[in-house]
Amino acid sequence: MIGTLINVVTIILGGLLGLAFGSRLPERMGQTVVAGLGLFTVAYGLRMFSETSNAVLVLLAMIIGGILGEWWQIEEGLKRLGAWLQARFAANAEGGSAKFVRGFLTASLVYAIGPMAILGSIQDGLTGDFSLLAIKSTLDGFASIVFASTLGVGVLFSSLVILVLQGSISLLAQQIQSVFTPAMISELSATGGLLLVGMGVSSLLEIKPIRVGNFLPALVIAPLIVALLAHFGIPLDF
Repeated sequence: MIGTLINVVTIILGGLLGLAFGSRLPERMGQTVVAGLGLFTVAYGLRMFSETSNAVLVLLAMIIGGILGEWWQIEEGLKRLGAWLQARFAANAEGGSAKFVRGFLTASLVYAIGPMAILGSIQDGLTGDFSLLAIKSTLDGFASIVFASTLGVGVLFSSLVILVLQGSISLLAQQIQSVFTPAMISELSATGGLLLVGMGVSSLLEIKPIRVGNFLPALVIAPLIVALLAHFGIPLDF
């Protein structure tokens, strides 16, 4: 839960800074900061991937997870959900309340829907390592400055969504911690590292569009493969 609490604080602080000074910050400064965060995210993702005991296992998880994600159209579904929420609530609001709701929804969707939120919360709950959520918190903090400067105070209240959603995932991960072996956690983290590289390349550095959301099933597939190998007595470094 520590990572989620840090995330909540950075969103609120970033939103307050955005309300007070956001309009005065040059656009180039924000672009440079995001690029730096993108490079760091790629490097951190590669570091996580390097902890795997078998790169082929991670490859299998990514392929199977990607196929399932494309079949289920996870990323498109998330986009449609966001568009539906914005259209529904914005249509039912008028004047200042419309701006508040738009700010709340936009920020909530950006912060809550994505591989980093899910992976970071799982990692925090399973191992107590909140470093990934700390990185996400930095990204969300800078995003809050921009959102709050244009969409208003509603952005700050998106921190409640993060508290409930990410906190719930972390608490759930804590409950199933006894089921996960160190090997399962290691391969899950390595697979998540590749997702981080994809996010850095696609969303932050904008080098190549990648439907990273469609690879989310790989986070389930990787530990399942480890469990199957253990069941049949096959070593990870086959």
